[in-house]
Amino acid sequence: MKLSSAALADAKFHFHPYTQPRDLEKNGALVVVGGRGVHISDESGKEYIEGMAGLWCAALGFSESRLVEAAYRQMNKLPYYHTFSGKVSGPVTDLVEKMMAWAPVPMARILFANSGSESNDTAVKLVRYYHNAIGRPHKKKIIARAKGYHGVTLAAASLSGIPTMHKNFDLPLPDTIRVSCPHPYQFAQPNETPDAFAQRLARELEETILREGPDTIGAFIAEPVQGAGGVIVPPPSYFSLIQPILKKYDILLIADEVVSGFGRLGKPFGTQVYDLQPDFITVAKMLTSAYMPMSALYISDRVYQAVADASAEVGVFGHGYTYGGHPVACAVALEALQIYEERDIVGHVNQVAPSLQQGLQKFRDHPYIGDVRGMGLIAAVELSANPALRQAFPPERAVGAYLVRRAQEHGLILRAMAGDIVAFSPPLIITQAEIYALLERFERALDDTSAWIRTWSD
Repeated sequence: MKLSSAALADAKFHFHPYTQPRDLEKNGALVVVGGRGVHISDESGKEYIEGMAGLWCAALGFSESRLVEAAYRQMNKLPYYHTFSGKVSGPVTDLVEKMMAWAPVPMARILFANSGSESNDTAVKLVRYYHNAIGRPHKKKIIARAKGYHGVTLAAASLSGIPTMHKNFDLPLPDTIRVSCPHPYQFAQPNETPDAFAQRLARELEETILREGPDTIGAFIAEPVQGAGGVIVPPPSYFSLIQPILKKYDILLIADEVVSGFGRLGKPFGTQVYDLQPDFITVAKMLTSAYMPMSALYISDRVYQAVADASAEVGVFGHGYTYGGHPVACAVALEALQIYEERDIVGHVNQVAPSLQQGLQKFRDHPYIGDVRGMGLIAAVELSANPALRQAFPPERAVGAYLVRRAQEHGLILRAMAGDIVAFSPPLIITQAEIYALLERFERALDDTSAWIRTWSD
């Protein structure tokens, strides 16, 4: 395959994240040069429906002029300032007030960063700081789940329960405790009901806490719906069984809403979907509709008060990022939240989501599909060599990756995950007509993949 000059330069010099480097050297990258609504276009002019909103994040699509204008106005007024040493730029003050109005449960403070990884890493640091401040210096371990995804810093990658994030990186770090993933298709026992499965996981959590020692466990971290681990929707009773155990042993709850925050699940936050009572909430991605890098950490009052008192004794709260609370990012985030409100984006999600979820359900009986799941505008199809037995394809066949490549040929961007899971997470502005087009292109890619499977499985 002949690569363009841009693709050649990229393949020669660019070290891509989450990409197989040797494959990229040979095949090159898709060079994306434009965006319009839910579509992107490559350097040849071909358009694609961006079925992943980039990386779960471009909620308002790729051509929202109001966000561009908000960034331009702020660039002209004050292109940068920091939030260290008692200083703040104007947009920060407006944004924190707006974000508090969006908070799904009462929160005391917001601490800004630049990515979900950084905000989850900050939460880990504050778990330690808080327990030191209240005289529990041994209460530092954090429980995280298999297939969870919380970022790529040393701490966040340790919490993430995806093996490729650990191998050769010498991770996870000590004090990371792993419990099972609430994924019924892969891990429920034969004939086990969703509630019985949730009860078994709750028992496992409590047994883990008792084995490790309750006085050593500082926090539990969870995505309401697990994203990069495979769009895993927990059984309905899961969190109602988990939360009393955390409360019983005074374990903080970190709700990772980096993917789910600001409407993707059909409510402003996943915290509201599952009636969570977190001590921290991490947000990023759709906070600015991905037009500027930005993340934030909501902090509860009990944590803030203890940290503030301890910091007064130390003399300073010794944490922060140069670009945390960047005025341009704040201006864009403020405009994005205003657009979400004015256009009732959450209401729109609820209006169009059934077209996506029901449209994918029609593939449930396909001979190579084991599971179809989702909520709001996030979904996944899990491929299977034998759905009746929940049998996976051989990993070396990379069936999910093949399907995603065929979808790209048909003008649809999707994402393949470990276990031959194909994810869907379109911009929140997607219309029903665009969902129908997405489903039609997916079906064509699935047909191609089925034909390919038959060439080596018959």
